Amino acid sequence: MSVDTVSTPHRLSCAPSRAARELGLRRGELDLAVHLGHIQTVPDEGGGGRRVPRSEIDRLCAHEGFPESLRERVKAVGTTEGAAVMEVPPGRFTRLAHLGLVVPVTFYLNRYRAVVWQYLAEELRQFAADEKNTRLLTARMPEGLRDQLDAGLDLRARNWRGRHLGFLLRQAGDPWEQAGAVAAFLDPLQIAEIVPDPYERSHLNRFRPGPPAHGAPGSPAAHLAERIMTADDPDEIGWLRADLARALEEAREHRPAPRPATKSRPAPPSIPATKSRPTPPSIPATKPVPGAAHRRSPVPEEPQPRPPRKLLGWLRRGNPRPGRPGQGSESACRTLNRPTRP
Repeated sequence: MSVDTVSTPHRLSCAPSRAARELGLRRGELDLAVHLGHIQTVPDEGGGGRRVPRSEIDRLCAHEGFPESLRERVKAVGTTEGAAVMEVPPGRFTRLAHLGLVVPVTFYLNRYRAVVWQYLAEELRQFAADEKNTRLLTARMPEGLRDQLDAGLDLRARNWRGRHLGFLLRQAGDPWEQAGAVAAFLDPLQIAEIVPDPYERSHLNRFRPGPPAHGAPGSPAAHLAERIMTADDPDEIGWLRADLARALEEAREHRPAPRPATKSRPAPPSIPATKSRPTPPSIPATKPVPGAAHRRSPVPEEPQPRPPRKLLGWLRRGNPRPGRPGQGSESACRTLNRPTRP
């Protein structure tokens, strides 16, 4: 199973590094040839980037003058060498580049983090050979162009972005990839204004390529490359926004952006109606009796001790009742001698 699905396609295509060796090119020259459309590539089914078909390598090798002819087509030169190709002073060549008359094809950062623009030697020879450009190469610069240069016009970065956008659109095989290619040159704030939906914006960013690799991610060189990649001219931003809006309409018609599945919440279980409990009858309030609040409940009195009989109590105490002398003993004797009734 793995031999049929993985090994067979890889036998029909080559990795870019191997294709560069077989074509006699450096890796940078191979990438530039792909950007210019001189070499066709196919996406890797395993998700490992793009690959060069074996048939494309055979076609290039069959050309007359290979590999020198292919190498000349992708030769890139800097300012000094480019001025020598056009047979003009380096200062004039720089002014022509600022005016956008010659378009850079790539750039790199030197050790001082200065941007070094490179141009196709073949295009410079064609520009110099055109008779319409003879005055620009030999005579004084026209006044209108001088005014633009004095105002600080520099179209090198903008022209490179336009050229790089064309390369990205050629590589795009899907409407969402085309929209991502246009979005690659806009600031994230600009994209948020055009694509307010967060799910759609997240899907678009999946197809938004980054700038060419320069330095480690987050390094000053990487930040500088990102700044070159981002459009800063109002006119350029305007037509990029319009192109992105149009590309998004085509992408939505082709395939809407995926969204998370909404989880349907189960309906709460129905609670059976319970019989209402009968309310207890209300007890009628009794009318207050006048003066009842001032009445006190009777308090039981403590039992009083019964007084003992006079004679027995007196005898028990043994204390004579105070009186006349001799009266007490005489009355007592009469009491004891009284006969009892049967």
